[in-house]
Amino acid sequence: MLEKNTRTIITTGDGSKTIHLVDWNENYHSTHGAVQEAKHVFLNYGLSLFDNHKEVRVFEVGFGTGLNAILTYEFGLNNNLAIIYNTIEAYPVTEEEIRLLGYHELFDSEDLKQVYKKLHSVAWNQEVVISPAFHLNKICQNFEHFAFPNEAYDLIYFDAFGPRVQETMWSHFDKLYEALTSGGVLVTYCAKGQVKRDLKAAGFKVETLPGPPGKREMTRAIKL
Repeated sequence: MLEKNTRTIITTGDGSKTIHLVDWNENYHSTHGAVQEAKHVFLNYGLSLFDNHKEVRVFEVGFGTGLNAILTYEFGLNNNLAIIYNTIEAYPVTEEEIRLLGYHELFDSEDLKQVYKKLHSVAWNQEVVISPAFHLNKICQNFEHFAFPNEAYDLIYFDAFGPRVQETMWSHFDKLYEALTSGGVLVTYCAKGQVKRDLKAAGFKVETLPGPPGKREMTRAIKL
């Protein structure tokens, strides 16, 4: 179980840090670079598709360290894009882990430093206005049991731990398909053949794209 896993902080290839799950030999982010992986997979091949929109509704599977959320906030700020950001996490990271990760130090802007801290400090299970253009709802619940509303989101970040250690997390693409609007997009770092076959079986059009540094491929799925 994740809550019983021994967790340590390690430094990745781009100098940013991540959490290492010792018992599973699994990491929250790529050891080749936590920040560059998040930007490549979720922003470059996901969120950037909506940069000419006024608003985008995002659902993240696996809030974890909050790295994807703060990078999404920064992207929205730089591109005049309003973001409704819902995310689910059954086992929130601790205050000490947040401090040791030091993600607030990745930004020169004092606003971004404070926003990152706020993302973690605000209440769970309710919508919070982080800024007029960024609304956050952190859902503390088991993903497998969460009932998604239909056609509620434009973009899904699927950032669960890999199928090797959390196989059941990767068997619910049918409900994620229903949760997306027509033309909605799901992006994930995983490019395993079975994952792509399951996405296709759920109704998605599946694209295999270049992966972030250290990984050959990633996956993007589109609801037609």
